[in-house]
Amino acid sequence: MSMELPVIQPGRPRETQPPIFEKIGIVGLGLIGGSIAQAARQLWPTSLVIAVDNKDVLETAMRMHAIDVAADDLIVLAEADIVILAAPVKQNIALLDELDEYVRQPAVVTDTGSTKREIVAAARSLPPRFTFVGGHPLAGAARGGLEHARPDLFAGRPWLLTPQSPRSAESLARPHASVSHATPAANASTAASAGPVARALQASDPALERLFAFIRALGAEPRTMTVETHDRMLAYLSHLPQLTASALMQVVGDAVGQDGLGLSGRGLADTTRLASSPADIWKDIAATNADQIGPALDALIAILQDLRRDLFEGERLTEIFTDAARWRELLKR
Repeated sequence: MSMELPVIQPGRPRETQPPIFEKIGIVGLGLIGGSIAQAARQLWPTSLVIAVDNKDVLETAMRMHAIDVAADDLIVLAEADIVILAAPVKQNIALLDELDEYVRQPAVVTDTGSTKREIVAAARSLPPRFTFVGGHPLAGAARGGLEHARPDLFAGRPWLLTPQSPRSAESLARPHASVSHATPAANASTAASAGPVARALQASDPALERLFAFIRALGAEPRTMTVETHDRMLAYLSHLPQLTASALMQVVGDAVGQDGLGLSGRGLADTTRLASSPADIWKDIAATNADQIGPALDALIAILQDLRRDLFEGERLTEIFTDAARWRELLKR
């Protein structure tokens, strides 16, 4: 990349409401990062929205007036008071190691990734001036990328947060680990004895309260849960549907070809909407949640095998369709 110096967007409109964070750093301007940038710039015109990505993405974002400061180097985040890691999951984990060098002041650090155990455990090594809270906005679209970002993407959607203590984050990242039930004071004491690490959070923590307010201002509703609960739930709510839609689209496409697809109705298009998602993002998700996605796939395969064996009789098919219709009605509420 040839972009060496930050590029600053000229001209700012009047303030509409007091900013929650004065300098908002976003690393990764895809669908989620780009939508956060657009919403933040509309809500807090006097705040600086600082973006880090590659040159062509940044140039597009500047033309869209989605950001104020652009650079392809993390040094531009030096004065950020919130850093949002919105790159693919493994990139976000790697970026944690670089924050100490580039971000010079106390800051809230969060991410937007679809798996939480590995990044929350990795954040344990952050110095105490950072407050890390794992995050995952449950909002998206069939296609990723800045060109599909929009400021109302998060309206009415849950935004999951995993404010784990450093100690419990470490234990939850290990397979078959038990969940810590220590008090906040005990967790803080354990963390202190382990050396300088990002501090544990309590419900009344000012940094967590500011992050809650930031998320609500974007239109979303923050909800907290453990990292283990998050990764198990998302394996079924998000990861399994994505893999299923992509596999189904490949099977159908390979079988009927382009001409055959021209005969399909809305059902196939609706069912396989997720099949347009980019593979690079989902490779990281699968790799960092394989122990939860595997059983979800096994459960689906077992149901498909039931259907395969029951094609002539239809008794199991009736059971599955009946249960599916009931759950579908609940989903639509």
